[in-house]
Amino acid sequence: MLTLNESKNMNCIIVDDDLLSCKVIEGYVSKSASLNLTGIYNNSVSARNALIRHPEVDLIFLDLQMPEMDGFDFISSLQNPPNIIIVTSDENQALKAYDLNVADYLLKPVTYARFCRAVDKIRRYYYRRGDARDNGGENEIFIKKGSSLEKLKFKEILFIEALENYVTLATASEKFTIHFTMKAIENQLPPDLFIRVHRSYIVNKAVIQTIRENSLDINMGGTIKSVPIGKSFRDLLLGDINVMAK
Repeated sequence: MLTLNESKNMNCIIVDDDLLSCKVIEGYVSKSASLNLTGIYNNSVSARNALIRHPEVDLIFLDLQMPEMDGFDFISSLQNPPNIIIVTSDENQALKAYDLNVADYLLKPVTYARFCRAVDKIRRYYYRRGDARDNGGENEIFIKKGSSLEKLKFKEILFIEALENYVTLATASEKFTIHFTMKAIENQLPPDLFIRVHRSYIVNKAVIQTIRENSLDINMGGTIKSVPIGKSFRDLLLGDINVMAK
């Protein structure tokens, strides 16, 4: 996935079998100076094949109701999906969509103002992620705690856990619960420090102690916590660490 800066546009695709909706979103994309449309696909299978050939896509505008493979199956089939904005006429699937860490959920007919808000939110997350990488992961974030904001260095975060529409950031001494999706928080974390190991878990690489077939142990500063490893994330994890075989 590409890291963006102020001078770089986001590569995006549209995946929708509703031709009128495709034209509307295509028109909105053409008005946006921050987006570069690289393809329009009328079914999930074609879109998935295109992503395999061209993984540099940053954002997908995705319908849920499609032949062969619906939007949810499409998301689940991707090992490392980019940001996804759902564009649908079904208002009853938002909770399920956010459970799959979509960035936003737009109901048809989509207004240009609502489209812009969704895109702008994603760009803010990308800028912060790029800044974190450029500064060697020493950046910090501010977490709301009661009526105040508390500074938290990235390296102090040991793991992040998804809890329905919230995520919990755990340090060695306390936990912070914030109203974010996993995709949104993942985009703010420096990838040299953190890795996604499960749909519901992101861990700090520095505190990984043991990796097993379906779980790993992390050092919580005196105690050990076991975290599950999702099947689709295992290969990414093993490819990201140094492994010396006996």
